[in-house]
Amino acid sequence: MAETLLFNALRQATDEEMARDPSVFVLGEDVGHYGGSYKVTKDLYKKYGDLRVLDTPIAENSFTGMAIGAAMTGLRPIIEGMNMGFLLLAFNQIANNAGMLRYTSGGNFKIPIVIRGPGGVGRQLGAEHSQRLEAYFQGVPGLKMVACSTPYNAKGLLKAAIRDDNPVIFFEHVLLYNLKEDLPDDEYVLPLDKAELVRKGKDVTILTYSRMRHHVMHAVKTLEKEGYDPEVIDLISLKPLDFETIGASIAKTHRVIIVEECMRSGGIGAELTASINDRFFDELDGPVLRLASQDIPTPYNGTLEALTIVQPAQIIEAVQKVVAARV
Repeated sequence: MAETLLFNALRQATDEEMARDPSVFVLGEDVGHYGGSYKVTKDLYKKYGDLRVLDTPIAENSFTGMAIGAAMTGLRPIIEGMNMGFLLLAFNQIANNAGMLRYTSGGNFKIPIVIRGPGGVGRQLGAEHSQRLEAYFQGVPGLKMVACSTPYNAKGLLKAAIRDDNPVIFFEHVLLYNLKEDLPDDEYVLPLDKAELVRKGKDVTILTYSRMRHHVMHAVKTLEKEGYDPEVIDLISLKPLDFETIGASIAKTHRVIIVEECMRSGGIGAELTASINDRFFDELDGPVLRLASQDIPTPYNGTLEALTIVQPAQIIEAVQKVVAARV
């Protein structure tokens, strides 16, 4: 076991997969000699050369289209978006090409591509650098979506994403890169379609992902002292959602709170709420409670920025409300 920062866990996964499979390569802005904005690709160009760690122009639509073409020929590109908000410039390539070509070609082409990078509300990064794009891509057929939340799952999920024959959008949170955790020395690969049961409990099911997992667990420390027993599930897979794990938890607790950093309108939580009502309505003892970001561009001001996203105090209040309603 070795203590590893999350950005180094991602780097290890990339390095190991590039060493294992010569068809894997990385491309993006400043991924080569600079080592990536958050050093996920630091010094990899020295080991693999400039053609396998490829610095691109500032042209997301162009290099994303090129990567999709490379995937069609049998290569396995990893695109690093310097910031996930910039990938909106390549939305056409991701949605109309990456997501659909395997279907529109009648299965003649596989699209083994990973599109990864930082997103989420950081520390005063401004509106355009604080985007949460999960809901943007959720409705695109053919894509898989994963949100890592710890160094352990970041490494195992990225290795799985690189090996997958389908396009995977891999969300990383800008404030989690320096998170530390002991990682196994032996190789491991995690499934892309499974949620993680973070804490067992009986009072209420809390569904969350990415950075909000840590806000939830911070709130749980206070809730435990007050006698509450919440069950916490990190969704990890945002597309497809792991309804087997979600359903088993709801059958036990009969109450659901969703905590997300995505916008409230049309967010992951909105889809989750609808799907839970469709699938597990008879198991619910009350309405699903949803905590999400406010539907406004993220302010630059630090105090206002914090007010736009869910904080642990709100999670504590929500659990108290839901459990009190049961009584």
